[in-house]
Amino acid sequence: MKIALLGYGRMGKEIEKIALQRGHEIVIKYSGEETYDITAADVAIDFSIPDVAFDNISNCLHNNVPVVSGTTGWLDKYNDIVDLCNEKKGGFIYASNFSLGVNIFFELNKQLAKMMSTLEQYNVGIEEIHHTKKLDAPSGTAITLAEGIIENSPMTEWELNEQNAKTSIPIKAVRTPDVPGTHTITYDSSIDTIDIKHTAHNRQGFALGSVIAAEWLVGKSGVFSMADVLNLG
Repeated sequence: MKIALLGYGRMGKEIEKIALQRGHEIVIKYSGEETYDITAADVAIDFSIPDVAFDNISNCLHNNVPVVSGTTGWLDKYNDIVDLCNEKKGGFIYASNFSLGVNIFFELNKQLAKMMSTLEQYNVGIEEIHHTKKLDAPSGTAITLAEGIIENSPMTEWELNEQNAKTSIPIKAVRTPDVPGTHTITYDSSIDTIDIKHTAHNRQGFALGSVIAAEWLVGKSGVFSMADVLNLG
């Protein structure tokens, strides 16, 4: 495949290594100022920044180039991208986290939420820890985890760093140097505590997952998720 990397920071460079190892060609490396012709690519992988992600994805869809995006912080415009993708009969995958392990963790989180949904003695919370250069808080992964709990329990919302109601999920966001990403779901009662946790050791898992998603997406039309790519759930 000919791949466009929209965002050529640390993640973009990691994706490049994985893509080359898997026999693909990088035809565009966009880091924010260059001009490029997206039609030179078979597929685009967007790991840019929130301010430009929407334009990057829109440009791909307008030019019939399927696009995989792992940029978080722009999702107030997500439905606009879904509408555009459907209108153009394009291909689009967004994931808050492309790690294969994290996507399995998402499904475990949903199953645990179902099992805990009638046990009122437990309070649920989420903690996410990331490197200090991460621009958004809470992480997109933490939000996805919270949404998975909300879909499968009486919880109705999430709140950053506090809990104002019995039906809200507190998310604690911690920023510390050189942490790729750690997410913990905790169910706590006066009797005991249940934790499930995912710890990323490096960025390779995110990069591999995004390349696998791009390989899967080429030739398809529609809006998909990593659950579709991995045939989960």
